[in-house]
Amino acid sequence: MPPVVPPFLIGLIVAPLAKRVLKPLVRGVVTTSVGLVMEVKKAAQEAGENIHDLAVEVAADMVAAQIAAGEGHRPTEGAASHGEKDEARTPKIRATATAGAAKA
Repeated sequence: MPPVVPPFLIGLIVAPLAKRVLKPLVRGVVTTSVGLVMEVKKAAQEAGENIHDLAVEVAADMVAAQIAAGEGHRPTEGAASHGEKDEARTPKIRATATAGAAKA
């Protein structure tokens, strides 16, 4: 019958070898994971900026369309009698931070 080696002796021999092999492997996995997370964050931020830019462009187009529709619309005679303004019919146009920045 072969001699019986207690498991703790095997652990004492294998532990330093496993540490030498597993430490660089785990370090590489963690480094790759952190790099991947940073790239995903950057891509998500760029996508958010693109969506924001698109929303600003659409809002500017809508404002331009409202202005163009307001210039083409002339009140009929009698609609604004006695010096009343026709504010109920014209859409309100809000100034945005982007429009203010473009003027500056």
